[in-house]
Amino acid sequence: MQITSEGVKAGHPDIVADTIAANIIARILDEEKKAGMDINTMPHCGLEVFLGKGFCIVGGEVATRIYVDIEKNLRQTVLSLGYNDAAVGLNGHSLGVFNAIIPQSPNINMGTRAELGKYKEIGAGDQGIMYGFACDETPELLPLTYVLVNRMMRAFEDCGNPIFAPDGKGQVTVNYNKQGKPTGVVKVLMSNAIDYRHVAEDEEIEETAKKIAFDCMDQWVNEKTEFLFNPTGEWQAVHSCSAADSGVTGRKLVCQLYGGYPGAQLGGGAVVNKSPEKVDCSAVFGARYAAKNIVASGLATKCSVQLAYAIGVARPMSIYVNTFGTGVMLDEKLSSIVEKVFDFTPRGMIGRFGLLNGDIYRKIPKALFMGDYAWEETDVAERLKKEVEDKR
Repeated sequence: MQITSEGVKAGHPDIVADTIAANIIARILDEEKKAGMDINTMPHCGLEVFLGKGFCIVGGEVATRIYVDIEKNLRQTVLSLGYNDAAVGLNGHSLGVFNAIIPQSPNINMGTRAELGKYKEIGAGDQGIMYGFACDETPELLPLTYVLVNRMMRAFEDCGNPIFAPDGKGQVTVNYNKQGKPTGVVKVLMSNAIDYRHVAEDEEIEETAKKIAFDCMDQWVNEKTEFLFNPTGEWQAVHSCSAADSGVTGRKLVCQLYGGYPGAQLGGGAVVNKSPEKVDCSAVFGARYAAKNIVASGLATKCSVQLAYAIGVARPMSIYVNTFGTGVMLDEKLSSIVEKVFDFTPRGMIGRFGLLNGDIYRKIPKALFMGDYAWEETDVAERLKKEVEDKR
């Protein structure tokens, strides 16, 4: 049995769009903090970004007390990702910028301000269904395919070789035995735009790429592992990013959320382009936090947590835990324990995960889970075990 996960570099046009939105929110949070922001005065943002050839449109809705130079922030983001020349597909200096941001709907704002809402609490910024997932395949309690393809993306971003332009994506295929345990990587696909201005005449580009890819997967690859690089035959950097393909916020959710691993479902909408009262953002982290702690506690080897919300209502409409038959107790009983132990209200998740910190938004477009985030901690595992023992 073989399972594949896909990953994308930070220079992929869809992730560039995500990063533009996330960095605008980060800047708003920075300035709001200076103005004395707390959870009751926090900004509310839902941004969409479209990148085309030589231009960018930013739209959506924002409620904030401060001013942020959207165009300046956007250009800085694009330049920070290595896009400073049309030769690599995008130039932050000459990019045309269209600002179509509008104020937040007063009806939505009313449901997410404690003093205004029907229930006098910070309600969910929208209705929706979010999922979190964890399994025991890796120390990160994530699918091995997801971990390895993200390692490869970071390795190409950080390799320092100028022949590899910012835009790139890849896939890693892992073989699993009859017991469902990973045994090794069988196929690696890497597509990366090449900046031929820096390529030496005798340079073996594919061999250089293979070394970068295989070095970051250490014991999981061997001489039988197949490596495929730029399967069209050539990918010139001048025809990369939005010079070749548009970039849109939220279009790489599968890559960001578990890499398409079977059983790790997707729900809700885009994550990184929304402020955290919108549960598309915060509840993705809350559900992952719960699933990871369940696996870390030894109560299951694989776990999915579903959270469903109504706009303006703080607590989830429902909580569903699925351990795929690996749990030590019935999923129904485990669901009731999860509801007792975890605070899945927007206020609770914003406070627990520090989601009013702009620096978090600067990091999450690249990796939602593999980092030093509060939702990646396993500090609730012991309490979960105790709750289960008390139920028996």
